[in-house]
Amino acid sequence: MEFRTLLAVILAVLPRPSLWWVAARQAIRLAPTRWWSTPPHLPVPPEDYIRFRMVTAYGGDGSAPPTQVARDVVSYLEWCRTWP
Repeated sequence: MEFRTLLAVILAVLPRPSLWWVAARQAIRLAPTRWWSTPPHLPVPPEDYIRFRMVTAYGGDGSAPPTQVARDVVSYLEWCRTWP
């Protein structure tokens, strides 16, 4: 995910405190196993997984405006919040 898109997602979630724990929980669930042992040593999903999800969500090459991705992430987190 490019930096502009990541920034848009963070800025979309930041003013919604009710989604902070949901976002943290989902980040942990999406983090690869033993993420600390491989570069970049951050708990982020593999790039091929992100690319796959972007293509399945937006079609074509998976590119979408950062604001659209941010809205979709907020919708996804709101949906996740409804699950126990």
